[in-house]
Amino acid sequence: MGIALADAAAEYGANVDLVLGPVNVRPQNNSVNIINVTTAESMAAECISRFPACDIAILAAAVADFTPVEVYGKKIKKDESGLLLRFKPTTDIAKTLGASKSSSQVIAGFALETDNELDNAKEKLFRKNLDIIVLNSLKEDGAGFGHDTNKITLIDRNNNIDKFELKSKEEAAKDILNKIVSMIQ
Repeated sequence: MGIALADAAAEYGANVDLVLGPVNVRPQNNSVNIINVTTAESMAAECISRFPACDIAILAAAVADFTPVEVYGKKIKKDESGLLLRFKPTTDIAKTLGASKSSSQVIAGFALETDNELDNAKEKLFRKNLDIIVLNSLKEDGAGFGHDTNKITLIDRNNNIDKFELKSKEEAAKDILNKIVSMIQ
């Protein structure tokens, strides 16, 4: 969805910075400024440093919530005692940006939920101080990851809920952008 949103925003005339993790797909619009990152922390650093200069931030990446405490640069040999991995939380990009946003900035986030989908998405919207959240469901065929389609529900801070049918990610991106534009006009 992030790439589809970047392409659609550029088509709308926005100056787009796309902080992009390792993927095989690239934006089609050549005006999209791509900032390549390889870790959750490098993504957080790029987003946090760029946020003060942006009007709208759309946080579509599925960033890992945890990262290993220790990273090994070589193969870990098997041993009879087993292996215990320790993890630490990554920087919560949405929460960090939400805490520092100005009244003129808009933040859109995403929620991929499996249980109590609507309630969990609403809770995330307010906990992270977002303006709108895009709810994806793993229960819907053709939605979420690994598809060229998505079925989304948009929820804003005023509890307006817009449900959309399954459609291409490009069409879903336009629905999201149209909602954001309607909120700032």
